[in-house]
Amino acid sequence: MLTIPVAAPAGASVDPQAALHAYARARLADGDGAMALAVDNYRAALTLDPDSVDVARRSYVQALESGDRALALRSAALLEEQGALPRDGTLLLIGEALGRKDWAGARALTARMAEEGNFSFLAPIITSWITLGEGHYVAPVVAGQDRFAALAQRYIDEHVALQALDRGDVAAAVPAIRRAIALRGGESAALRLTLAAQLAARGAKAEALMLVPAGEATFARARADLTRGKVKAAAVTPVQGYARLLSRLASDIASDNSGMALSVRLARIATFADPGGTEVQLVAARLLSAGGLAQGGVAEARKIPVDGWYGALGQAELVDALAAAGDRQAALALARSLAAEPGAGSERQVRLGRLLADMNDFDGAAAAFRAAQADYGDGQVPWALLLFEGSALEQGERWDEARVVLERAMALAPNEPVVLNYLGYAQIERRQNVAEALDLIKKASALKPQDASIADSLGWARYVTGDVAGAVPVLERAAAGAPADATINEHLGDALWSAGRRYEARYAWSAASLFAQGDGAERIAAKVEQGLKPEYAAP
Repeated sequence: MLTIPVAAPAGASVDPQAALHAYARARLADGDGAMALAVDNYRAALTLDPDSVDVARRSYVQALESGDRALALRSAALLEEQGALPRDGTLLLIGEALGRKDWAGARALTARMAEEGNFSFLAPIITSWITLGEGHYVAPVVAGQDRFAALAQRYIDEHVALQALDRGDVAAAVPAIRRAIALRGGESAALRLTLAAQLAARGAKAEALMLVPAGEATFARARADLTRGKVKAAAVTPVQGYARLLSRLASDIASDNSGMALSVRLARIATFADPGGTEVQLVAARLLSAGGLAQGGVAEARKIPVDGWYGALGQAELVDALAAAGDRQAALALARSLAAEPGAGSERQVRLGRLLADMNDFDGAAAAFRAAQADYGDGQVPWALLLFEGSALEQGERWDEARVVLERAMALAPNEPVVLNYLGYAQIERRQNVAEALDLIKKASALKPQDASIADSLGWARYVTGDVAGAVPVLERAAAGAPADATINEHLGDALWSAGRRYEARYAWSAASLFAQGDGAERIAAKVEQGLKPEYAAP
């Protein structure tokens, strides 16, 4: 086996052929998910041919995904020389300048970022951290006429609060804290812990305790320390504030799956800027796991001390990362342990329930979702928890129980499309109360007309009720919205066949067969070969 050195001797000449071999091996390893091997070979290729923009560009992306800061900076420098640095590369350089306390350099790079446009709305917040580092603080200001004003406002309060606490101004921090936490809602646990520590370290114990709810396992250690007055927390530095900003942006971008690759890169840049920052590690763990880099997610989650304030949050992320990495038994054991703790709360039960459902233990999942409802009084249970329980019962073939729970969910949320669709489609599948079920799905479709899954339900319900002509265009719209969905394409094929469009039906079934599994795959294959027969009809 030819061994490519990861570093060439000083003064070594460029060897494009060897670089090409290393680059090819890197791409193959990258495609196979062998991240460490890919990084080694990208590093080698970059050393052997530092003028190659293609090698530097791939090295840059792989370095960010793998968390190799040195390779990221090296490839970024080469891309910068070639005028080919991606826009997020400017963010990487800003973090490095802030880490060196090179305020002038950070200021210049922030101005460049604003000119580049993509991340210009971050400039007021980054500039405010720079002024704090320089010793003449100026609060972030967003001009009302700025076209990105609303977007920038989403992030400002958290930083105003942290900067005020850095200056010891608790009175200015408290209203900003309230706004920041209200904005983040159910995602505010880590932020609450950080702000509570900062408040307590500045003598605002009562305000700190207000941020950490009593009786919840997630906050138990923090609350105990706060009550005893056992809190020390250094002020957040400019580079740490910057890392938090990128991390928050990465999390928001990830809400749109099309932006997952960028989210992962931003999360990694945040960890480079603040390698010991627990909140940025939490976000990185979550996004790496969701972005197909689960081993990296496991590594980030394991960096978070189990016995620290953020330990419970880190363990929750570790459950998800382990499951995404394929180690479901370890994930399940940890999830059960977390759910069994006093004051575990509904979130842990839901995480356990989802994991059990993914492992086809629907009875266990239903029990976990039911346990999640224990935190709520009569009439206060969120409809989503009832939907989770009803779904688990339905998938576990306990339909009579499921229907009761799903009808409770609908009573609480009569205009929630996902509830209407689930209850309606479950009855259509069983050919029960077909007319009433069709009405539920029609209502769901009217409330959310662009949803491909709901369009499929509506088309299939029309097909089941004998309206083939009305079913076909709706199912065609559903298939256009979700071309990789096996169920939708199978439904479309059945409807097309029944409408006499048999060539198109086989085409739709063939598309379904690319993604179908198990019994469905066998049924669809039979239809492609023999056409639609009663025994091959979709359920």
